[in-house]
This record gives sequence, C-alpha cells and structure tokens, in this order.
Amino acid sequence: MQIFRAALVAALVSMSATAMAADYPAPKDGEWIAKDFKFHTGETMPELRLHYTTLGAPTGQPVLVLHGSGGSAASMLTPTFAGELFGPGQPLDASKYYIIVPDGIGHGKSSKPSDAMRTGFPKYDYNDMVDAQYRLVTEGLGIKHLRLVIGNSMGGMHTWIWGVRYPQMMDALVPMASQPTAMAARNWMLRRMMLDTIRNDPDYNSGNYTSQPRMMKYAIAAYRFASAGGTLGYQTLTPTAAQADKMVDEQLALPVTADANDYIYQWEASHDYDPSAGLEKIEATLLAINAADDERNPPETGVTEAAVKRIKNGKIYLIPASTETRGHLTTGNARFYTKQLQELLQSAPQRTM
Repeated sequence: MQIFRAALVAALVSMSATAMAADYPAPKDGEWIAKDFKFHTGETMPELRLHYTTLGAPTGQPVLVLHGSGGSAASMLTPTFAGELFGPGQPLDASKYYIIVPDGIGHGKSSKPSDAMRTGFPKYDYNDMVDAQYRLVTEGLGIKHLRLVIGNSMGGMHTWIWGVRYPQMMDALVPMASQPTAMAARNWMLRRMMLDTIRNDPDYNSGNYTSQPRMMKYAIAAYRFASAGGTLGYQTLTPTAAQADKMVDEQLALPVTADANDYIYQWEASHDYDPSAGLEKIEATLLAINAADDERNPPETGVTEAAVKRIKNGKIYLIPASTETRGHLTTGNARFYTKQLQELLQSAPQRTM
C-alpha cells in the first residue's frame, strides 16, 4: 500500500524544486510499550507497541504531527511536507521544535492485526488512537504540554479529537483535510464500498487468507480516484482518454503491499468518528486548513464553517482550487499554507496545563 500511495501522490502532487532536498535533522526512531491498553470496546491489550519518529532535540518546543489512513511517520517525511516545514527558517524548524510523529495503532511499526492476531486484534477507533498517542506523549516521552498538534486527513480528524479530549494539552491545533463532524455522506459511502469489495473477495476468506485478496488493488484505486486528486488536477494531468487510461494502468500495475486485515481496520476505524458534540471544549488557538476542491470534505456543505464558529479561537483557511491543487491530497503539500502556519505559531499564546 505504501508503494501504491507514494506513487499516486507523486503523480498527483506537484513538487517544488526547493523541496527536493531535506535540510532538517536526521529522523530518529523510537518505540514505547503502553501497558494494559484499554480499547473503547472494553478489550485490553497487556502490551500495545507504539512506534514513533522524532526530529530535533527534546529541549525544543514539542510538536505532534499526525499521519493519514494507511500511512505512518515515514509518510510524513516527504519533500512536499517535511521538506517545506522542518528545515532552517521554516515554520516548524527542527532546530527550535521537537517534532514527534507517531505511527498510529494498526499502522507502520505499531501493533497491528498482521502481527499475529489477524481479526482477533481489538477493533480500534479514532478515540483509541488518540488515547494511545496521548499516553505515548505523556507517559512515554514525559511531555506535559505541546506547542502544536497538526495532522492531515485521518491525522486531521485525530487533531480535532485531541482538542476535544485533551483541551489543555496544547497551545495550537491545525487539523487539515478534515472536518469536525460525523463520518458520513459520500466520504463514508465510498469507504464502505471499498471495504465491502475487499471483504467479499473470495480470497479474503473472512480474514484467513493465504495471499492478499486480488480485488484489493481495484478497490483501493477506485476509492483514491473517486476521493482524491481534484477535478482540475485530473483534467490537467489526464485531458485525453489515452492519458487517463495510462494513469489507471500505471496504478493497477503497482504492487499493493498493505495487509488486507490491517487495511480494513485502518479505514473502518473512522466509522464512529464525530467530535462535534464537544467543540466548545476546545481551548487552543485553532486553524483548520482545507482545500476548496477536497472531495472528502467539500466546503460547499457548510458543515465545517458552522462548526468552527462554535470554537472561541478558531478559524478556517481554505486553499483555493486551481490546476496546482490536488483535491484531498492538496494539504500534503505544505507550500500552500506555510505562511498561514507561520503566522499562527507567531500569534498563538503559550498556555500551560
């Protein structure tokens, strides 16, 4: 899946030449075990492994960076994201900030179904994932307060939950490519169709497969093309049937490296997402960053705009759609909002617990 995802992003996100070289410090990997971790289902794991990556020194101001569905800390260390944010003089300069990027439950090198348990792995949701992140930050790393929590896509949804669930823990919140309302409408319908396609492949065999289901690559590609890339982006990249066919063929030719059970768990975890009831609890300065052409979070519904009005120190920055934006993938390219992020960090007051 990571190979597929990387290739799709490379095809759809335009990269600036200056972002191609990483100027930030070398990332460092870490691992921490959360003892007796209790899931929302009531199930408990005696040991939940949480992998994470850090950049910069622990003496810097702590910043938590949260990845999207199917991703990991590694998927945030791209030229268009880390290369635009973590270098000298950039908004999250790693010589000043201590950047923490965890692998969510079920993702990367953290505990996941494919380790051994398969469908016996506890069913986790986004609240569980955020609670695990909180324990990693506070118990594992001994951090009492964060300067910023910033996340993209699923990580953006996690950022909303952080603000509601742990309102005194941070100075600023930047949820991106997300909205603080129930997982529903086209976003969930497409997810449901993708997951049902995989489950109904005879190869899946109720999660007891011997090789990855053959329909996975088609389900994943269909969901990606339907929910990410941008209308103007696809028109620019594939203005003819031949070019569109070529893009589809290239994606289908790539190997899908995701484990089917891991993948189903990752996407199904969003089903009960809905932080809307607690938005008034948010105390941090909040900047929601979305793209005007985001297929999964269309601004024309007005739901995010209405929700942000309930937050005392909240506002929205909507990236205008253009031939350079890529729909839901747009916020993976930080050049679209480095100025707004820099201004937020300069103006958001420092708070203490």
